[in-house]
Amino acid sequence: MSDGMYETFAWGRKSKSDKFIPMKIERNLPGPDDVQFQIKYCGICHSDVHQCDDDFGISMYPFVPGHELAGIVTAVGQNVTKYAIGDKVGVGCIADSCMDCPGCDTGEEHTCDKGMTGTYNGKTVHGHLATNSGYTFGGYSGSYTLHTKYVIKIPSSYPLEKAGPVFCSAITVYSPLAQHGALKGGKNIGVIGIGGLGQMGVMLAKAMGNRVTAISTTPKKKQAALEMGADNFIVSTDPASMKAGDNSLDLILNCVSANHQVALYIPLLRRFGTIVQLGVAMAPHSLVQLMLMRKRLSVSGSTIGGIRETQDCIDFCASHNIETATKLITWDKLDEVFEILKGKNDQVIRYVLDIEASKAKPAKTNPSVANISSFMLLRCMCQSTPLSLDVLVALW
Repeated sequence: MSDGMYETFAWGRKSKSDKFIPMKIERNLPGPDDVQFQIKYCGICHSDVHQCDDDFGISMYPFVPGHELAGIVTAVGQNVTKYAIGDKVGVGCIADSCMDCPGCDTGEEHTCDKGMTGTYNGKTVHGHLATNSGYTFGGYSGSYTLHTKYVIKIPSSYPLEKAGPVFCSAITVYSPLAQHGALKGGKNIGVIGIGGLGQMGVMLAKAMGNRVTAISTTPKKKQAALEMGADNFIVSTDPASMKAGDNSLDLILNCVSANHQVALYIPLLRRFGTIVQLGVAMAPHSLVQLMLMRKRLSVSGSTIGGIRETQDCIDFCASHNIETATKLITWDKLDEVFEILKGKNDQVIRYVLDIEASKAKPAKTNPSVANISSFMLLRCMCQSTPLSLDVLVALW
């Protein structure tokens, strides 16, 4: 890491109650082992909403979210051999770690004994990157610099605007599929919640050679789920549909971020089956353990995956032409999109911030100030009241 710093633009919040605004941030210049890249796109994750709103009580402000970064390399350190200027690269949730523990040594950096540093809102304690705040700023920004260890190579054939979500939503479902033996196919996999996360679960599980059942609260997503590759569809709010799915699944990926009760889905599992909790629901679950004991069922949890597994994930997506459904937006739509994600989001889509297009969008004006200024100007014109120079400047 270099001791020098550089300034770049970003969009963030000054506090949990504020709206998004343009701001300036500083990152470290690239050192001998670093890669610097220009961010072109950044996926918008439900976790961005949670952390911007300080739902976990750990958010630091000003806050710049974004951990689904995709861009083009602009500089590399002298020790970097894997990447060159012009390469397509990305970064997921991991920006740094201790590099000296069993987790880091085995490619499971997200399980670092000393705690990984997140791509945003992570304290820069490991000494491999720096900002002007002492904590990381995310990908709703112009560029990023970090150690080459945490950079993911994007295959040349993979669309850059589609790559960011792979580093969060895709790896979040790819990792438990790999950990529970689904890579070889032949299993019956259930995916609860057919949104930005769930759609990747359906497509990846199917491409691995498994039989896939999509599960949603609404029948409106059935056609979309079948088009993604699902073999079956269960409506979780329909008792008959749920009953028909009893004892049918080896593994369930629970991608629901809204508050719910996992106990509803336990009867769908076969003997020795596992349901993996992936969506960040904040309300506690109530579960009677007898539901698990008779068939030796398990409730597990997972977050993302390590760097090595993330590289495997995007390589798999590229070789099987798996792409998430995305919608590009500019920074002035961030507040609106965050409100959509806070509610019950029935869209099978992943929003992606278009950095280049956002640069052309000016800062928002305060409508109340603009309205007051217009009113004052109109009143003075109607009353033929002369305006002093300082008032004219203020109104301008």
